[in-house]
Amino acid sequence: MQSELEGQVALVTGGGRGIGANVARELAAAGMRVAVSARTREQVESVAREIGGLAIVADVSRREDVEAMVEQVERELAPIDLLVANAGIEISESGAAWEVEPERWWHVHEVNVLGVYLCCRAVIPGMLARRRGRIVIVASGAAYLPGSRSTAYPSSKAASYRFGETLANQLEGRIPVFPISPGLVRTEMTEGVFSDNAPWTPDECAPNLVRALAS
Repeated sequence: MQSELEGQVALVTGGGRGIGANVARELAAAGMRVAVSARTREQVESVAREIGGLAIVADVSRREDVEAMVEQVERELAPIDLLVANAGIEISESGAAWEVEPERWWHVHEVNVLGVYLCCRAVIPGMLARRRGRIVIVASGAAYLPGSRSTAYPSSKAASYRFGETLANQLEGRIPVFPISPGLVRTEMTEGVFSDNAPWTPDECAPNLVRALAS
């Protein structure tokens, strides 16, 4: 049976590894034409080659990169039906918050918050003009769950989650916006940080959720 997503175009940021790569695989399996972006060329090219997609090297914290990325997707594939704003970074905060270099701390917000904003800003006008499109923002339970000892990542994810909620209000009835919390997934970012008996979420859960929301 043909998927209702067949032939639609998805852009997955942070698609070179981890959750983003698995989301890209799931959407491609559903018949979508998928563009994957990240800062590391080898990673995005590997994923794109695997799924028959489009690889784009871009830094989502740079406006010019984001605008060029969206233009490339629409030029080489078609207008974007689904944005999955997944790109995100974490830093090691071995000391107290006031001991972290401000530039390193703020860069997390540049990627995790500004990056989400720039990507949404770049695709929304076209989606509104075409009267179709969906946006999924990959936030995190770190935004609201207690117990975290780091400050940059949780605060940035709280901001991106709240941005997604309020953006959904602005676009109500026109473009659905879904901020999601994918759970504790085994990725390079979480490897060695949590114990084996932590409440790990199966790898397929987040990709399945994004596919359902895209539908």
